[in-house]
Amino acid sequence: MSVRIRERNLRAMLPWLLLAAVIVVADQLTKSRVQDFVLQQGSVAVTSFFSIVLAFNRGAAFSFLNDGGAWSAHLFTVIGLAASGAIVWMLAHFGKERRFAAALGLILGGAIGNVIDRLRYGHVVDFLDFHWSWLGALFPGGHFPAFNLADSAICVGAGLLILDELLRARRA
Repeated sequence: MSVRIRERNLRAMLPWLLLAAVIVVADQLTKSRVQDFVLQQGSVAVTSFFSIVLAFNRGAAFSFLNDGGAWSAHLFTVIGLAASGAIVWMLAHFGKERRFAAALGLILGGAIGNVIDRLRYGHVVDFLDFHWSWLGALFPGGHFPAFNLADSAICVGAGLLILDELLRARRA
C-alpha cells in the first residue's frame, strides 16, 4: 500500500478514533466518580425507576454470563481486544462512510472502556440501574441489569449499524 493511501486511510479514521477515545475517557471518569461516591454515600435513588448503584460484572453486556467465574472475564477480555482490532481494521478501510464509521467508533470506545475494567479489576463496573415493576416477569425485582456508559455506547453503535444497513439496503 502506498504512503498516500495509508495517509488517506489514517486521516479518514482519525475522527472515529477520537470519538472512541472520548467514549473511553468519559466511561472511565464516570465509573471512577460513581465508585468513589457510592462507596462513601451508598446507592442513590434518582427517580422512582432509576438508581445509581455499584455492580460488578464478569460477564458480557447487561450481565450476560455474569456467573461464569473468572474464565468469563478472561474470555470477554480476549473478545473485546479481538473486536477492537477488527474495528480498527474496518475503520482504516471504511472510515469515509460516516454513519458506519461513527457506529464503529462508538462500539470501539465501549469495548475498550470495558476491557480496561476487566484488566484493572477482573470485572466491569456497572452503575446505571433502571427498574420497573412490569419488568418483574423478566428480571428479579423488575431491575434491568445494571450497565454503564461503555455498554450504552456499544448499544447505540449497534443500533447505528443496523440503521446504516437498512438505509444501504433501501438505496440498493
